[in-house]
Amino acid sequence: MQPINILVTLDENYMPQLSVMLTSLYINNPGEKFNIYLIHRGISKNRLSGTEKTMEKFGYGFFPILVDEKYFQDIPTGRLYPQEMYYRLCAQKLLPEDLDKIIYLDPDLLIINPLRPLWDMDMGGNIFAAAAHTGKTDISNSVNKLRLGTATKYYNSGVLLINLPMARREVNPEEIFRFAKTHSRELILPDQDILNVLYGNKILEINDFIWNYDARNYSSYLLRSGGTADADWVMRNTAILHFCGKSKPWKDVYRHRFGLLYKHYMQIALRLFTN
Repeated sequence: MQPINILVTLDENYMPQLSVMLTSLYINNPGEKFNIYLIHRGISKNRLSGTEKTMEKFGYGFFPILVDEKYFQDIPTGRLYPQEMYYRLCAQKLLPEDLDKIIYLDPDLLIINPLRPLWDMDMGGNIFAAAAHTGKTDISNSVNKLRLGTATKYYNSGVLLINLPMARREVNPEEIFRFAKTHSRELILPDQDILNVLYGNKILEINDFIWNYDARNYSSYLLRSGGTADADWVMRNTAILHFCGKSKPWKDVYRHRFGLLYKHYMQIALRLFTN
């Protein structure tokens, strides 16, 4: 069975969250083989070595890729939106050319069910597969379509299945850089906005209930499902829990659902990544 390729792009500050995400991946995908590609611009060798040792224990491949940050130096960034957020959109240029497919994952996720069905999904000639977070109504999609002048749903960039050969043909980093600089004042979530404006019509929509569940919106999912998608349903069916927004479950105050579940995996990760 072909190993599943996973892409993460982050700085050293998010290494603890990466360890939690990878722990949940390992526990809830028994028997699977993964290759983990980490694109970064300066994570310490010591930190990378510790992660590599744990990936060896998991039986996973681990491939850190150091980026020349000068390549991205002219792109607008900020404290909340660092340079690393653009790496996912340029992954086809940064990853080995023999890869044909990869799943990009934000580090603020838990994987609580198998990823193989996402990996095996027929992308139907699209560059990306992604989910839209619609909430109780479709207002957020409508607002973002108006704001960006797009016709498609507004897709979240935290989970992406990427068709790499197609991305190499059709996704031009220079076009991304130009758009980011030209529209810097208009972009709220820069990489996500750019994904939707430039490539929204090349995205296969996937079910956010399963593949990119916004942990802030439990009540909305319950309402949208007619009461079916309660916590037990989520634990049985949802593959990816995404802790979107500024409030995070590893911080002292977290009021949304599934915070205790996250802390459970934090404790396991602490043991696995320090022994």
